[in-house]
Order: sequence, then C-alpha cells, then structure tokens
Amino acid sequence: MTALDRIRDQVTTNTVVLYMKGTPQFPQCGFSSRAAQVLQACGVNDFLAVNVLADPEIFENLKDYANWPTFPQLYVKGELVGGCDIMVEMYQKGEMQKLLEEAQAA
Repeated sequence: MTALDRIRDQVTTNTVVLYMKGTPQFPQCGFSSRAAQVLQACGVNDFLAVNVLADPEIFENLKDYANWPTFPQLYVKGELVGGCDIMVEMYQKGEMQKLLEEAQAA
C-alpha cells in the first residue's frame, strides 16, 4: 500500500482525522497543539491523530494528497477542513462545533 493509499484509507475510514506534528498529549508545535485543543473543546476526544513526524512517507505525501502545504491538517468525513487558523476561526464562529456534531451523528 502506498503512502497515498494509506492517507486515503485513514481519511475515509475515520470520521475525524488530524494530521499533526506530535500527538494530542505531546504536540511538537504550537499549531498542532492548538488544533488538538479545538477538537477537545468541541468534545471530540475520539479522533485519529497521525504524527507526521513519526511517518516520513505520510509527511511528504500528505502535502500532495490535499494540495495543502502545512500541518496540522484536519479531515472530517474524508474532506479537508483546513489547518489551525481555519479551525480556530470556525470554532470562534461556532461552525466547528456544528460540523463535528453533524459528522459524528451521521
């Protein structure tokens, strides 16, 4: 299975996937930390967190998969939502909570 196949499998078989530097418990950059905090603030504790620093193939290929050059990257129901700034903005507007509630209810 290629790295792109693994990414496709991860985002399509998990409702919420966060590609980040580090883990939610031990983030290795401020943006990744903030992204994980947004999910937890929305009550989402059951999500797939993929540490891109621990998997060089995912790190390199994810940029091409989504045409999104930075980390973290949030996927909900197979669709790229965006990075940390977009997540925070959506959270502040109440949009992130609604998106996640609807995704988990489906």
